[in-house]
Amino acid sequence: MTSTTPKKVRVPDLALMKQRGDRIVMLTAYDATMARLLDRAGIDLLLVGDSLGNVIMGLDTTIPVTLDVMIHHTRAVARGANRALVVADMPFLTYQVSPEQATRNATRLFQEGGAAAVKLEGGRAIADTVRKLTAAGLPVMGHLGLTPQHVHRLGGMRQQARSESAAHELILDALALEDAGAFAIVLEAIPDTVAEAVTSQLKIPTIGIGAGSHCDGQVLVSYDVLGLFDTFAPPFAKQYAQLGQVIVRAAKDYANDVREGLFPKSTLSNQQTSDLAGRRVIPSLNDRAFEELNCARVPVR
Repeated sequence: MTSTTPKKVRVPDLALMKQRGDRIVMLTAYDATMARLLDRAGIDLLLVGDSLGNVIMGLDTTIPVTLDVMIHHTRAVARGANRALVVADMPFLTYQVSPEQATRNATRLFQEGGAAAVKLEGGRAIADTVRKLTAAGLPVMGHLGLTPQHVHRLGGMRQQARSESAAHELILDALALEDAGAFAIVLEAIPDTVAEAVTSQLKIPTIGIGAGSHCDGQVLVSYDVLGLFDTFAPPFAKQYAQLGQVIVRAAKDYANDVREGLFPKSTLSNQQTSDLAGRRVIPSLNDRAFEELNCARVPVR
């Protein structure tokens, strides 16, 4: 089933999609080529996630990812995307210090990176910052549940909102983000029932990742979907291809052809090769052309 929004996706379109019951599709992208391919597939939103710290940079967490790195990758994705809405993660400690700091850094993602929206992790603690950004005209997506930038405080990458009280707190966070002007919220690694309760209470759409089927949309890391990242596979992710295996096989075939002298193949016929065998193909320094070049030089005075 193809997207029902063939034109370029804008922030207001997501609320309309929720109203119509159209499922929102989001995947991560980190470069122009992947963005172009996913855009061609009809993906609604491309998230330039700080997950690039894991799948691109080989880091254990997203915490070391810097704003400059995010701007670099966002700019590449924005160049490759035609239809999809490009959302950029604000990395660790680029928005938590103050609303002014957040505005300054978010502005760079829009102006230098070409983002159409930014995503922030956290609930009521960052509601004032979200309000400040949206008041300045910068679209903000929220992120609740498992928030990878808080991995040390959470004690690891584990499911959140498992108790009744924790679920209640998450709902209050979601309502606060909506009130502050967020246009959508990612719900990560929470029980299906909690995600359903949040989704039903919000006017803005929810996008789930490991949060069941009751959200208004779904997001996954593209490297998980395509089978490119084999270090760790989240239990909630589904592999739709094993491109990692395809790449290894192609690289082995290429290496074998080079070592066996099968690549590259000559484009000349045997007769042409024979004709060239005794001929000087590369001009020497005594060629007329070189002499003329020498004569044309401006004398040094």
